[in-house]
Amino acid sequence: MAFRKALKGTAIIGTGAAAALLGLSQLSEYRKTQNKWARLAYVAAEGELKQPFKDELPTRQAQLSTLQDTEEFDVLVVGGGATGSGCALDAVTRNLKTALVERNDFSSGTSSRSTKLIHGGVRYLQKAIMKLDYEQYMMVKEALHERSNLLDIAPHLSAPLPIMLPVYKWWQLPYYWAGIKMYDLVAGGQCLKSSYVLSKNKALELFPMLKKDKLVGAIVYYDGQHNDARMNLAIALTAARHGAAIANYTEVVHLLKKTDAGTGKEKVCGARCRDVITGNEFDVRAKCVINATGPFTDSLRKMDDGKNTNICQPSAGVHIVIPGYYSPDNMGLLDPATSDGRVIFFLPWEKMTIAGTTDTPTDITAHPIPREEDINFILNEVRNYLSPDVEVRRGDVLAAWSGIRPLVTDPNSKDTQSICRNHIVNVSDSGLVTIAGGKWTTYRSMAEETLDAAVAAHRLGGGPSKTVGLVLEGGQDWSPTLYIRLVQDYGLENEVAQHLAATYGGKAFDVAKMARVTGKRWPIVGNRLVSEFPYIESEVRYAVKEYACTAIDVIARRTRLGFLNVQAADEALPRIVDIMGKMLDWSDKKRTEELEAAKKFLYLEMGYRSRSEQLTGTTEITLDTQELCLIDRYTNRFHKFDKDSKGFITTVDVQRVLQNISVQIDENALHEILNEVDLNKNGQVELNEFLQLMSAVKKGQVSDSRLAILMKTAEESLDLRGPVTVDRSGGGV
Repeated sequence: MAFRKALKGTAIIGTGAAAALLGLSQLSEYRKTQNKWARLAYVAAEGELKQPFKDELPTRQAQLSTLQDTEEFDVLVVGGGATGSGCALDAVTRNLKTALVERNDFSSGTSSRSTKLIHGGVRYLQKAIMKLDYEQYMMVKEALHERSNLLDIAPHLSAPLPIMLPVYKWWQLPYYWAGIKMYDLVAGGQCLKSSYVLSKNKALELFPMLKKDKLVGAIVYYDGQHNDARMNLAIALTAARHGAAIANYTEVVHLLKKTDAGTGKEKVCGARCRDVITGNEFDVRAKCVINATGPFTDSLRKMDDGKNTNICQPSAGVHIVIPGYYSPDNMGLLDPATSDGRVIFFLPWEKMTIAGTTDTPTDITAHPIPREEDINFILNEVRNYLSPDVEVRRGDVLAAWSGIRPLVTDPNSKDTQSICRNHIVNVSDSGLVTIAGGKWTTYRSMAEETLDAAVAAHRLGGGPSKTVGLVLEGGQDWSPTLYIRLVQDYGLENEVAQHLAATYGGKAFDVAKMARVTGKRWPIVGNRLVSEFPYIESEVRYAVKEYACTAIDVIARRTRLGFLNVQAADEALPRIVDIMGKMLDWSDKKRTEELEAAKKFLYLEMGYRSRSEQLTGTTEITLDTQELCLIDRYTNRFHKFDKDSKGFITTVDVQRVLQNISVQIDENALHEILNEVDLNKNGQVELNEFLQLMSAVKKGQVSDSRLAILMKTAEESLDLRGPVTVDRSGGGV
């Protein structure tokens, strides 16, 4: 059966390969043309395009004033995700008077919740070959071209990433090898690096966490990886540099229309907008309005015409973040066939490991929440590929999020997995231009196609697109050794300097200039927000210049702390709110509201809620029969702190024990440690809460609990009088 399946797959691959080979000369010529175009566009961008705000970005208030005071724009883009920002950049670099409004923050939706890959789509190529689907083939081809361009225009935010495809059956080796080689072939001259086959021993050398049993070898291919939210922001800021009036937290209340004198039909001529922060409403008039609202595409289409039917079918994709030790620093993993037919990626990112994604139909919401069943599904799939020596624990999940993909509906499809993630551009009878569907990687070509349609429909002029090769914010002055100058010129830590260079590119010097003196011998400047991450306080100040309006903007999109570790983000919040409060003149009430809103965001949308559920999911202590003796041990440990037999412990009790063993811990840090376990938030940890914690730790549902480590080490040190280590090495959710 397996042999027949192999022959069938190989035959199909062979057919596809033959077809590709027949067109290889045309493909090569196409790539040469595209490369020439890219070089010419780069020259034009550097030498001819105007950048009225090259030195200093206008403030958000100045942008709002421009939106209100401009008599008429050529183009108004609604939506500040990757596609909307791309449309604004394409329009403004065609010398069109451009505006963009986003009801939340730039990249607050799907564009910040991706798998962080810049890719053509190996699985789409497989579907194209299996089903002889030319449309999907062309989508992959286009995406591979855009992958190359995106790596060029934002080198600080993106890089090639090798991805391993482990093989556990001999017949699959030539099957997968042929498919991956096809992927290289379609990329042509823009192939990042050629794929290659590894023996079992070499695969384990490069990915030692991999399951050894029945492994016959592996195939490694290359795709791109990026910091998605920062990339989205770079696109929007580049548009602003070139003169686009962009404003986040500005929602469309309704579309403006006027009667066309020639046809007598109503035409869209702008939008009534509302500043979400102040509540102020105003009109923005434009010759053309572009709907680039992702999953909310149909909402704006129905503002235009209530009779419009839905064209988008939303699909939820959940990702989890686990500690970096689960994967090598520079090697990803692809599971091409999970237990239910999905594809799972397992990728290093920002010194952590991302695993995902799921693909399930969902309702449209601005605040998607990761489901526990999706988190456990991903963990189970990860276990299938990792060595039994690596214990994949639920408690190691440091963050989890759900993103809604705006897939274009295929009425003949039974499930969202089979929907092609291609895009459509539609111009309504009233002139509303809608761009829907597509994928992150192809945002630029989608924007170009959208503006071509807008220019034709509304006779805007402006010439062809100039965005191929147009370097994005921070990319102009970036080099791989830029971080060394940051260390030498400003006295930043090496890790912090590398982070700033990789996040802000050439703009990292502006962030460094805003850094405050630490008062230490080293580093000279750059106070960290939390000890285990390289984010520093000056990034919060710089974030305000990048139009950050809320604490959520900072923890989720200007930095990525909320996506990497929700506990660390929660600890950084008071300092972030304090810095922003001073810069934006927030009242005490406003600061409290910001803190609560950010905590709610972490709790619901970033998976923090799951941690409490792991401890409160059962009211009983569920240790195995053979482990019941552990309850006595844990109870005795608890009573060494609860000397008065109150049934609970407070910071005072813990401090007393620590003083006996000559250990000092900052009182605020101690409050944080107890608060992690204090489920009913009454300022004390009760015996039952402690036993639930230890039961969850034993089962792997919670990992690296600082209180558990502190109390265990303190118990041992009461006799030895040794040091107590309370540094958090993870802190799962």
